[in-house]
Amino acid sequence: MNIDDLIRFYHELTPESVGRFGEFYSDDAYFKDPFNEVRGVAAIQRIFSHMFGQVGEPRFVVVDKVADAGGAMLVWEFSFRVRFWGKGETQIMRGVSHLRFAADGKVAFHRDYWDTGEELYMKLPGLGTLMRGLRRVLAA
Repeated sequence: MNIDDLIRFYHELTPESVGRFGEFYSDDAYFKDPFNEVRGVAAIQRIFSHMFGQVGEPRFVVVDKVADAGGAMLVWEFSFRVRFWGKGETQIMRGVSHLRFAADGKVAFHRDYWDTGEELYMKLPGLGTLMRGLRRVLAA
């Protein structure tokens, strides 16, 4: 698999294309992010299908990559509209995906790292006020 093909898949991800994860991920691929830890293409597809049901206009853009034959680190921005708070403004979360490839070149391991406090909780009504106040108290 070509890493640029995987990046293009993520850039063009739609509810319909979620079914294509098997083209890029091993059957028993491991996936972990701050809210999920699953194994298998079907479970990974459920996570991304769920995403499309929870937020409006989700879009991944890979802004940097470091890759070799064994794996990759992808720096990304995820933009979306939240249906249940605010005025539906576009939100942006930034994170990194650590990928390891199987012998056939497909993704066997996918771990996402992003700061749930800064990138999500601080933007929520109510909880965001509390988190921002806590941040001010703890900052040097």
